[in-house]
Order: sequence, then structure tokens, then C-alpha cells
Amino acid sequence: MEDAEGIELQITAADDKEPNSSNDASSINNKMQLPKLIHYKWWLRVTCYILFLLSGQSAATLLGGLYYDKGGNSKWMATFVQSAGFPILLPLLFFFTSSINSNTATNPISSSFANKPEGPKLSTLTFLYIGFGALLTGDNLMYSYGLLYLPVSTYSLLCATQLAFNALFSFFLNSQKLSPFVLNSLILLTASASLLAVNADSENSAGIPRRKYVIGFFCTLGASATYSLYLSLVQLSFEKVINKETFSTVLNMQIYPSFVATCGCVVGLFASREWESLENEMKEYKEGKVSYLMTLIWTAITWQVSSVGLLGLIFEVSSLFSNVISTLALPLVPILAVIFFHDKMNGVKVMAMLLAIWGFLSYIYQHYLDDAKSKTSLTSENEVAGAQLETG
Repeated sequence: MEDAEGIELQITAADDKEPNSSNDASSINNKMQLPKLIHYKWWLRVTCYILFLLSGQSAATLLGGLYYDKGGNSKWMATFVQSAGFPILLPLLFFFTSSINSNTATNPISSSFANKPEGPKLSTLTFLYIGFGALLTGDNLMYSYGLLYLPVSTYSLLCATQLAFNALFSFFLNSQKLSPFVLNSLILLTASASLLAVNADSENSAGIPRRKYVIGFFCTLGASATYSLYLSLVQLSFEKVINKETFSTVLNMQIYPSFVATCGCVVGLFASREWESLENEMKEYKEGKVSYLMTLIWTAITWQVSSVGLLGLIFEVSSLFSNVISTLALPLVPILAVIFFHDKMNGVKVMAMLLAIWGFLSYIYQHYLDDAKSKTSLTSENEVAGAQLETG
């Protein structure tokens, strides 16, 4: 009887073990499938952010050129429209915030994840938003002074230095590794921008007073460095301070600093007394008052679209990657100018475009290598886990 009872107990134990092992195997399969789903979603988000950045920046640059070409000449107004379009993002912010709150209220599991890790204090966020807003105000104003006092070729060439500044800041602040493919990408994109700058139709620098030329030179160089520092600090804030992986955090990082920057621009517009000449500027605009207003409105909207794409890439990848994509837009502007402004496309512009695409593919290939390496390590971990269950 005792032997029979022992055999029955062993059979029962084996029966109990089989469903557990099958559950473990199914859980492993789910774990192997889940990273694939997350992986595809990540690439979809990155692709959307790239499209936002390229389309927004290209359109904003063309509209900014249209503003100056048709009679606009206000530095503070050109600075103002770069940040004043943030209200169009408020409906998106309310939508994503309310959806997160509803999911947290109805799903206790998501609620537990939403509470970990804890968000930063309100005072910390306020300090960040004010600091970034002030930084953006000064940066946009320096770019406006540079474009006012420098030939277009010199201005564009100096703007291309932001890649070098960003690589430097990313190395020290964000622990960004400068692999050979990344360095190759930076060199090619800088060369592409330099070709465009040398080829650009510029103003005669002899007609610009030396004092203003020096001011414009250092303002543009300082703006490139400040912009790169801003990108690295935003990435550092996402990683070390905010600690939330939601689209609403990206919108917050765009809306609140833009509000601060807009307030700063309004103060500058009145303090410099440029607001007094805006009415005459509107009347003397070559395309009329309606075209003047629509140019400014759509410039503000496209800059916001570009900024969302920029911050999204910083959030998902890195500040250096977002700067590389931003520089990729430089060769796109001449192509769009050929379509809309009937500019000539010569061999130098074609070469610059090819160099930019080469540099972009070089950087993307580096991310492909990193992604393949991470997937290999994940597969090996799953195989080890499966082997342990089989032996157990």
C-alpha cells in the first residue's frame, strides 16, 4: 500500500509540474515577443519624430526667409515667432494627460507603475522650465543678430558648428560614445552644411561695418554652442530629473519653456521699441497684410512642430541624434526652395545633399549595430532562462 501511495504521489507531482512548466514556457515566449512589439513601436515613434523635425524645420526656415525677403526686418518678431506657437500644443497635452489619469484610475497595475519612480518636485520643474525658457530666448535672439549682421554663407557655416559643440557636450554630460560611424556622420554632415554655405548667395561683407560683423560672428557662434548645450541639458533632465517615459513629458518640456521664452520676447519687443514699427512693417510688406500675418502664424506653428520632433528624438534616442537629424534638414531646404521659390539646383547643392544622406545613413547604421547587439544579448538571456527551466 505504501508503494502504491508513493507512485500515486509521484504521478500527481508530475501532473502538477507539467502545467507549471508549460506556463513557464509560454511566459518565456511572451517575454520574447514583447521586446519585438516594443521595438517596432519605438521605431514608429522615432520615425514620426524625424518627420516632424524635418518637415517643421524646413517649412519654418522657408517661411523665415520669406518674411525677410518680402520686407520684414524686426529681430524680436523673428525671435518671438520661434516660441509663440506653443498654445497649439495645449489640446494634445490635455488629451495625453487625461488619458494617462483615466488609465491609472481604472487599472491598478498601471497605477502602480505610474507611481514608480516618483516625479520631480514642482519647484524643480519650475526652475527647469524657467531656465530652459531663458536659454531659448537668448539663443534665438543671438541667431537673429547673426542673420542680421552676417552674410548668409558665413552665418550658415557657423551654424554648422553646432554639431561639433553638441558632440562635445554629449560626451561630457550624456556619456555619449563617439564611435567611428558617429564621427564619420558628424564630419559628413558638417561638410554638407559647409558646401551649402560656400555656395550660398551672400551679401557683400564689405558693406557691413566691422563692429557689426564681429558682433554677428560671435553671436552666431555663441548661439550654436548655446543650442547644443540646451539639447544636452534637456536629455540630462529627461534621464536624471523627470524620470517619466510619456509623451506628455515631451509636450511639457516644449510648452512651458516656450511660454517663458515668449514672455521674454514680448519684454524685449517693448523694451527695444520695435513694436512701434510693426504697423508700418505690416503696411509695407510686399504681399499685403494678410500674407504678413499668415507668414508669421505659420512660422510659429511649424517651429512648434519642429520642436516636438526635436524633443521627442532627445527623449527616445539622444541629443546628438536629434542634432544630426536637424542638420539633415539643411540640404532639404534648397530642394524645397527649387520647388517653391524656383531657385537653381547646381552640382554643389546636389553634392551637399548626397553627403548629408551619407552621414545620416552612417549614424543610422551605428544605431542598427547597437540594436542588433542588444537583441543578441536579449536572445541569449531568454535561451539561458529556457535551459534552466528544462533542467529544473
